[in-house]
Amino acid sequence: MHKLRKPWLALGWLWVATVVYLSLIPNPPETVRFPGVDKLQHALAYGLLMLWFCQMYVHRQQRLVVTALLIALGIAVEFMQETTGYRYFEFTDMLANAVGVMLGWVWARTGLGNIGCKLEMKFLK
Repeated sequence: MHKLRKPWLALGWLWVATVVYLSLIPNPPETVRFPGVDKLQHALAYGLLMLWFCQMYVHRQQRLVVTALLIALGIAVEFMQETTGYRYFEFTDMLANAVGVMLGWVWARTGLGNIGCKLEMKFLK
């Protein structure tokens, strides 16, 4: 278990808030432009969120709950975008978010899945 569990969780929730904020502002920052980049950004954002929370919630049942919550968040954000008048609802964004969550679960089963513990061991000796 992480020695710094509460700060790790706080950073995760800050990241969730950042994703929601960037999803709802009128003109989110553009990093690069190429066809489909927004879907890649969706998948990457939700994948990294899932990977992050998988480090705190290591049991399968816990990860299923995190999976459901992040997919629900991705769906809810799309509906919220539709109400803004300046952002658009897209089913493909919801799909990209869900694919990202699944990728995050897969990444968590690799060496990336305990990177938080490795960082703690390295810097908190």
